[in-house]
Amino acid sequence: MTAPSLVSDTRPVIRLRPKMDPRRIRHGFPWAYANEVVTDRRTKALAPGTLAVLEDENRSPMALVAVNPASKIIARVVDKDVTAEVDVAWFTARLQKALALRDRLYDAPFYRLIHAEADGLPGVVVDRFGDLLVIQPNAAWADTRIEMLAEAARQVTGATTLIKNAGGRARSLEGLDDVTIVLSGEMPTAPIPVPMNGATYMADIVGGQKTGLFFDQRPNHALTKQMSRGARVLDVFSHVGGFGLAALAGGATSALCVDGSAPALELAAQGAGAMGASDRFEARKGDAFDVLTALGDEGQKFDIVVCDPPAFAPAKPALDAGLRAYERVARLATPLVAEGGILVLCSCSHAADLAKFQSACVRGIGRSGRSAALIHSGSAGPDHPLLPQLAETGYLKALFFRL
Repeated sequence: MTAPSLVSDTRPVIRLRPKMDPRRIRHGFPWAYANEVVTDRRTKALAPGTLAVLEDENRSPMALVAVNPASKIIARVVDKDVTAEVDVAWFTARLQKALALRDRLYDAPFYRLIHAEADGLPGVVVDRFGDLLVIQPNAAWADTRIEMLAEAARQVTGATTLIKNAGGRARSLEGLDDVTIVLSGEMPTAPIPVPMNGATYMADIVGGQKTGLFFDQRPNHALTKQMSRGARVLDVFSHVGGFGLAALAGGATSALCVDGSAPALELAAQGAGAMGASDRFEARKGDAFDVLTALGDEGQKFDIVVCDPPAFAPAKPALDAGLRAYERVARLATPLVAEGGILVLCSCSHAADLAKFQSACVRGIGRSGRSAALIHSGSAGPDHPLLPQLAETGYLKALFFRL
């Protein structure tokens, strides 16, 4: 038996509580919650982001974890090797593995490069826009090692501009700041054109939502594009025109994008212009529920209606209200779909699983007096890999109904 290294000997140890079953973590679950770990004075005194050895109640080492006593997720599994050195070389190996997958998937360097736990970097998101990377270190361990992560990312991708994006709810849950900074290069002064599915999207890295663009809907955009030739398309909660611009790329006769954000709709209009499709593009700013109601009152009909709202149920306490909101979206959208048309309903809520979300949608369709056949159930693209042991990574759902 090999003797433990000096590295593991000098690291702090945290331990599962007695009677906590260690098999879940040994079999790949990436977290330990605060109520599962012995939180004595030494554990509580650890600085957020400290690397420690997680042991079971019998003092058998299980994994190298990053500890944050300020978070409900007190320990995140960083490596199964408790002697691992988390340095630039370690980050480089993780990034190279992630890049190899994306190189297989995409011809152009526009994608999610790192999708947190499923790419071996818990709490870390990296989106790539050509030679620009937007890094979201949403966990304390990564935030304290951002320079290592950035250096590895530069080496692996050759990117010249790296931005640390500190927005989002996850960082506040970790006790982290919300200060976005430039790690290298210069902050872009204009939106970045992103080619995807034959459409051109304008990503606002500085003032846009999340990292500036949602890559996760790419395969669902592609299916919508495939069905859009000659179609009148309505894209509600459109952000920068995700589904609407894909539909125009597929030959839609018109696309009406609805969103509450004037800047987002302006970016959608710019994208349509870059595609030479301005004459088929229209935008309407307003509350989505109000606009859906108004379009119904106007007797409008569309061949494809897509509703891709923000997370109505981001956590379990919001689940019931969120499901009612999804049902309402379906009820208001259904009458706008022409006979034989397509209704696409999406959810990015972690708390609403596929079965609950589908049930809410079907209730809404039924309440509108229509019948529907489910023709496709979509999820995020393969640059957003799912960790099977962590249900939350399968957050995105897209249901395609023929009415």
